[in-house]
Amino acid sequence: MQFNVAILPGDGVGPEVAAEGIKALKRIGEKFGHDFNLHYGDIGGASIDNHGEALTTETLKMCKKCNAVYLGAVGGPKWDDPLATVRPEDGLLALRKGLKLFANLRPVKVFPMLADHANLKPDVIKGVDFIFVRELTGGLYFGKPKKKWETSRGWKAVDTMAYSEKEIERIVRVGFELARTRKKKLISVDKANVLETSRLWRMVTTQVAADYPDIELEHQLVDACSMRIIQQPTAMDVLVTENTFGDILTDEASMLAGSMGMLPSASLAGVPKGESSRAFGMYEPIHGSAPRRAGLNMANPIATILSCAMMLRYSFGLPKEANVIETAVDLALEEGYRTYDIMGEGMKKVGTSQMGDQIAAKI
Repeated sequence: MQFNVAILPGDGVGPEVAAEGIKALKRIGEKFGHDFNLHYGDIGGASIDNHGEALTTETLKMCKKCNAVYLGAVGGPKWDDPLATVRPEDGLLALRKGLKLFANLRPVKVFPMLADHANLKPDVIKGVDFIFVRELTGGLYFGKPKKKWETSRGWKAVDTMAYSEKEIERIVRVGFELARTRKKKLISVDKANVLETSRLWRMVTTQVAADYPDIELEHQLVDACSMRIIQQPTAMDVLVTENTFGDILTDEASMLAGSMGMLPSASLAGVPKGESSRAFGMYEPIHGSAPRRAGLNMANPIATILSCAMMLRYSFGLPKEANVIETAVDLALEEGYRTYDIMGEGMKKVGTSQMGDQIAAKI
């Protein structure tokens, strides 16, 4: 089979970790007879430096012509001036909007061999395996008005949280569909005791639930959910949440796995239904560009490699190939290979490229 993939390495460690994911992808192509045609473009700070904008029209057009987008990371102190009119993150937001990516999937899995490495007790996190479904195109990050201005009494700023019934319904359906492939349990996260948008969220979620009588639905306030993630993470399975809450909770949950370098993500433009589904998507690790690690062959590429597996599963309809990559990651960890962020006593410390080599060799 033949697939076109847009590669946006980005900034900082982005190009380094993306290279290791591409290494795994090419190995899959060799093993299973698939052709992955790679098309490269700039995004974020790299695009600002080369083109004066965080995402060019040409790069967006290239992405639209491909079957999926594979991204490294964006941002860094070089472009971090709060007064700057263009920021690297603008490219990421524009890409999500331009590609109509509304559903962000972030699986949180604790690898048994890393349970002792996390900050929580092993008996609390052992067996953790759940997934967030985060809404991407609404809420505080996109609501209007959104501005900053100076008054006679000093500066003021406003951000607006806004959601429509249709926006909520489509993201909630993603959650219900995923729940059908897992433990048939869905937690909807909101702040319905305070926010009108959350009251609408809860109302629409309850209405959609009528179409999924086989799924157990639980509504949970975001602050209670943040505690439960730490107190009882094994009770979680599928969590659906609006944009800002999901952004925060997923970073918190990454600590269950011991490092942000372990968690992949997918941003989809459609609702995945079964293993044969092919939803257009963008795939990236949840971590940032880590500029202090750039060029040092230190960054953990596992999240990016696992993002490749998600791309195979959700955009290419290749679950078998996705499983092979995930198994290769397991084998590399079982053999004791570790990057600095997950290093433990008696383990074999390796760099970015060496970890990528070990995983590719096991595909």
